[in-house]
Amino acid sequence: MTPPSSARCPALLVAAPASGQGKTTVTAALARLHARRGLQVRVFKCGPDFLDPHWHQLASGAPVHQLDLWMTGEADCARRLHAAAQEADLILIEGVMGLFDGDPSAADLAQRFDVPVLAVVDASAMAGTFGALAFGLQHYRPGLPWAGVLANRVGSARHADMLQAGLREPQDWLGAVMRVTLKADVGAARAAGALLPERHLGLVAAHELLDSQQRLDAAADALAATPLGQMTAQDLQRWAVDFPAPAHTAAVPALLAGRTVAVARDAAFCFIYAANVQCLTHMGARVVFFSPLHDAALPQCDAVWLPGGYPELHAAQIAANTGMQASLRAHVGAGKPLWAECGGMMALMESIALADGSTAPLWGLLPGQVTMQKRLAALGPQQLAVAGHTLRGHTFHYSTCDSSATVVARTARPGEVPAPDAGEALYQQGSIHASYFHAWFPSSPEAVAHLMGGVPL
Repeated sequence: MTPPSSARCPALLVAAPASGQGKTTVTAALARLHARRGLQVRVFKCGPDFLDPHWHQLASGAPVHQLDLWMTGEADCARRLHAAAQEADLILIEGVMGLFDGDPSAADLAQRFDVPVLAVVDASAMAGTFGALAFGLQHYRPGLPWAGVLANRVGSARHADMLQAGLREPQDWLGAVMRVTLKADVGAARAAGALLPERHLGLVAAHELLDSQQRLDAAADALAATPLGQMTAQDLQRWAVDFPAPAHTAAVPALLAGRTVAVARDAAFCFIYAANVQCLTHMGARVVFFSPLHDAALPQCDAVWLPGGYPELHAAQIAANTGMQASLRAHVGAGKPLWAECGGMMALMESIALADGSTAPLWGLLPGQVTMQKRLAALGPQQLAVAGHTLRGHTFHYSTCDSSATVVARTARPGEVPAPDAGEALYQQGSIHASYFHAWFPSSPEAVAHLMGGVPL
């Protein structure tokens, strides 16, 4: 019998042996398939990912939050899962990298909350080894909750039969998604060879494609032909999980009460955790959105947040918007705070050296130049100390920055102390604070209040 303090809901953690196996497509397809059937589906993303949630939100029709036992914290994960279980018919969590990769890993999250693992395996170049891989994923760590395995990018019905025959435990077979099906004639999908196209920072965001919904429906249709996709709401109960009510936590302090925070949001500035916006409102702020690409000026506000995104893809339009440049300059000239992270910081620099060798001007509110790289320049979890408080977050960028702005702090990896030649710099120029660091605001509302000007630095 379910304890009265728990919320019970079918749940799956969609994992894989490595990145690039099709986790995002399968998670989004499963969400879309059951949402079309009238179920309430809530999707979460394991790890600090901005792009996959765009697809999952479109597929499920509900907000998507991140779950990470370090960055967001175990208590935050427990609260969000319990709240979702109270209203949903199905909870899906997309893993990160390979099932056991990272510390904490997707497997750690699955075991902490007893969520069964659905393994997605790219079987395009294997046969009998598929069974060995599935067996290893299931039994590598004792006590891992397990749902089964789905073969992805399968060449034919005969290929699927060979894969299924290789399983030690036949009940683990949840079907095969055919490779030809996922090259469905949906816009650019045929040419790209993938239903959800990618670029240097990950998937192309759903809102950037005119046929995003068609792509999701094509993926859902492909999944509907598998045993997994044919499961009814009653069938899904085999994976029901009890999510205990979280312990009482203190209310978020209203450190931004009475203040208006303007948040950039458009194709160039789209790396926004929904929980960060939620945190600002819980702190008492009034949040307004604006587009640095299209708006001529800032809205009336007390503080500005320029999140990350793709300024390198929109450099010409950013530089051409001289009205926004002047408005930002006036905002900073009035001593009002501006927090810029990653792509937001890049846009504030004087210029950017693009991958094709050309150089483009930017807004010039910060001294220095950004240079795009062909490979990742930094990746991983980071923490930043601000006025005695610690923000958790991560870094992930393909550019480097050379700036004479004052460095007032540096990030550090979890459990380490900042060093002058490691981590990400926190630059300060007047009322601007900027860094490649992506912050998870709920980890320290007090630090956010310093950056947004509610509390003096």
